[in-house]
This record gives sequence, C-alpha cells and structure tokens, in this order.
Amino acid sequence: MHAYRSHTCGALRAADTGTKVRLSGWIHRKRDHGGLVFIDLRDHYGLTQLVLAPETPGFNLVERLRAESVIRVDGEVVARTPETINPNLPTGEVEIRVTSVDVLSEAAELPLPVFGEPDYPEEIRLKHRYLDLRRETLHKNIVLRSKVIHSIRNRMIGQGFLEYQTPILTASSPEGARDFLVPSRLHPSKFYALPQAPQQFKQLLMVSGFDRYFQIAPCFRDEDLRADRSLEFYQLDVEMSFVTQEDIFAAIEPVMHGVFEEFSDGKPVTPYPFPRIPYREAIAKYGSDKPDLRNPIIMQDVSEHFRGGGFGLFARILEDAKNAVWGVPAPKGGSRAFCDRMNSWAQGEGQPGLGYIFWSEDQGAWGGPIAKNLGPEKTDEVMGQLGLGKGDAAFFVAGDPKVFYKFAGAARTKVGTDLGVVDWAADRPATPKRFVVVGRAHGHRHDYGHGDMAIGTHVVDEVFPTIAEFLAAPPVAPPAVGDGPPV
Repeated sequence: MHAYRSHTCGALRAADTGTKVRLSGWIHRKRDHGGLVFIDLRDHYGLTQLVLAPETPGFNLVERLRAESVIRVDGEVVARTPETINPNLPTGEVEIRVTSVDVLSEAAELPLPVFGEPDYPEEIRLKHRYLDLRRETLHKNIVLRSKVIHSIRNRMIGQGFLEYQTPILTASSPEGARDFLVPSRLHPSKFYALPQAPQQFKQLLMVSGFDRYFQIAPCFRDEDLRADRSLEFYQLDVEMSFVTQEDIFAAIEPVMHGVFEEFSDGKPVTPYPFPRIPYREAIAKYGSDKPDLRNPIIMQDVSEHFRGGGFGLFARILEDAKNAVWGVPAPKGGSRAFCDRMNSWAQGEGQPGLGYIFWSEDQGAWGGPIAKNLGPEKTDEVMGQLGLGKGDAAFFVAGDPKVFYKFAGAARTKVGTDLGVVDWAADRPATPKRFVVVGRAHGHRHDYGHGDMAIGTHVVDEVFPTIAEFLAAPPVAPPAVGDGPPV
C-alpha cells in the first residue's frame, strides 16, 4: 500500500464497502459521541468521515488533537445506516472504521478557524493565508480559476490561435498608468519596467507574420485600486491579422459563450451571437458602455414632457438645446420612504438631489414635487412612457447628458439592486458595437470605451468637440492587422 494514501478523501463510494484503505489529510472537524470519535478528514478532493472507537490504537492521541492537525489512518470502508447518510457529500454513504492512526503534523491553536468560514478581519486572513486558503470558498475559487483558464486555452487553440509568452522585464512605454520599475544590478541607475500589457510585443508578432496570437497575460499597473482592478492582474490577450470586425466576433464569442456555459452551474447563458448594442443606445438606456443586462431597468429620455413649462426647474434646464431629462423607472418603488432614501443616496454621490414621482396610496394618484407642479395629465404621460403604474415610482436626472450619464447609470443600478429586480442568476453577455481610440494619430489620450476589453477597434484620428458629434460619427474600418486594446 502507498505510504500515505490508497484513495483521496473525495473518492470513496458505496461500491467500496469492505475495502481496506489508507487516507491522509487534515482534521476538518471532530465530534465526540458517547465514546466514539467522529472526524471529518479533508484533503484537496473532499471529505470522508472517520469513526474511532476507544480501543483503536492512537485513540487517546487523536482525542487531544486540534482541528487542522494532519493524520494518516488505515481502516475499512463501511456503509452508513440509512438515517446517517449525508446526501450533501459525495462520500456521504460510507465512513471509515479506523484501525490505526498516525499523527503527521500536530496543529497548535489556530488564529482563525477553517471549518464554518466565520468572518474574520482581512489583516488576520492575509497574515495566515495558508489557513485562509484552506477554507472551502477560497479553495474552490482558486480551483475554478485554474479550470477557467484551462478551458479558455483549449477553446482558443481550437479556434486556430497559438499561445506565445512575451517578456516580463522590458523597457517603459507610454500606457494608461504608471509603470512598476525594477532596478538593474548590471546597469546602475537604470531600470526595467514591468509590462502594463504586452501591447508592443504582440504587435511585433503580428507584423512578423504570426497571424493569430493569444496569451493569458500578466499585467502590472501602478494605479489607484478599483473594485475590478488590482496592481497585478491577468487578461486574455488576443491579436489577429487580416481580419474584419465580424471575424473577431466570430472567433471570440464562441470562446466566451462556451466558458460561461461550462461554468455557469445551471444559470442561463445568452446564446451567441451576443446582442450588439450601439454605443449611443447603451449610454442612453443604461448609462454605461458595459451595461449589466441582468438589471431589466431601461432609462428613457422624457424631455418633451417637461419642455416649455410645468416643472419650472426642468423647463429652464431644457432651454439649452444640449440638455435633456432622463427618467429611471422604479417598478414597485412607489413609496416616499424609498424615494427619500434614493434622494439621500444621490446627495452622498455629490449630486444636489434626485427628482422623483411616486404612486401615493393615500392620494390614489401620483405624488411628489414634480407631479404636483407638472399636473396630472402630463404626469400620466411621463409615467406612461416609462411603462409605470400603481405602486411604481420614477427618478429623473436633468442637464447635459455627457455630464450626468454616469450618475444616471449608477442610479439605475442602485434602483435595480435595492428593489430586487436584478436577475443575479443569469449570465447575459453583450457586446457594445463601437470601441473607439480617440485621436491616436495626433498623440491625444486613448479612450477605450470598455476598460481594457475591446473587440474590433475602430480608429478615429480626430478629437470631437462634443460627445454628440462623436456619437454621430460613422464607424471607421479597422486596419487589416489587428491593432487594438486586448480582449
């Protein structure tokens, strides 16, 4: 028999009953039931229940062991009685009647427990990362990450791409953030830079004729942290030669759909080809060029209902032709308490407030300052356009859309989340139809509409004075050799 194990802790099933086995692992949990000691033994693959009787060699030693001690046991697989079967464990139909036990590593008192995953301060978790990574959630996440990368790699190769590695120590180049610098021992006062992205190297591969490149590329950017960005991260980096935008969609969408579907755990996934949303439409409906389509709330321009009178503040704002009033529907949000909370939230976001109309059960009509000034007829028209009725509410943002659209999008997200209308169970990818590099030929700032995710870049060699002119401009055909930001 192997020195440490004949099976893993996730391998044994009812068909193994009667088999002599050897297991090694961590004591996940220990319970004393009237003289018998039950141990959940854990390794990378799962849990197996052990049963030790007082006459078992090493019983007294095991009784004093703490959780997370490492042991090796020999024993026999026995079937559990029907009432003790654990349907939540793959090994839940069997247990090991232990005949001998050896202590491989005895644990001291733990600074944080592994079993149960109680919430602990991040400082403690990071200091004792080896314990934190034993916890089920983090352990599963790291395994999932490995499987996702493996799936992406296989799918990209299946699409005819080849994987190439590019240098990590390189020269500094103009990018969107500060470089991390590494001093050179052989060249005092000289520094290497860690790549923010393999941009120049992959372009070198393209002009050298390698045609289809991909890499799970490490990127290093010395910039302020965000919810979706750390100082070091990995991205699927792609380049293609002699392609149109449709070629890029056709290559990447099956990869993305396949990965989402493989790891969705039963959640619905939008079939490809993914919906394609024009940039102007995405901004107008969702306030973002990367909208979360699990949120069904769609904003609308309701300017015409306020133009020329009614609610004086909005009417004055609309005297400037570039301004507009957008409505954010709030289905089932028709209470003054909810509207007041949203107004307080808007003020916390640095806004003067958030206009609203809500259905007042007391009055049996639309309520709020806007409804009072606008009048019942026009209020009905506004709420009718937004598809709202009894029990609902709507919030309004007014001014220059190029200034307020991000806040309007945040309000849409806040409303959808607080009212519970977001379908968190769905995976609904979509592809904005326009990704633009603004003024690249003239040395102006690069503006990638979707962070670092761009598919089929359109290059615009001019800077537009207004967002309206920018949005109205027709797309420019991409170059024959892909030269855009990474997917």
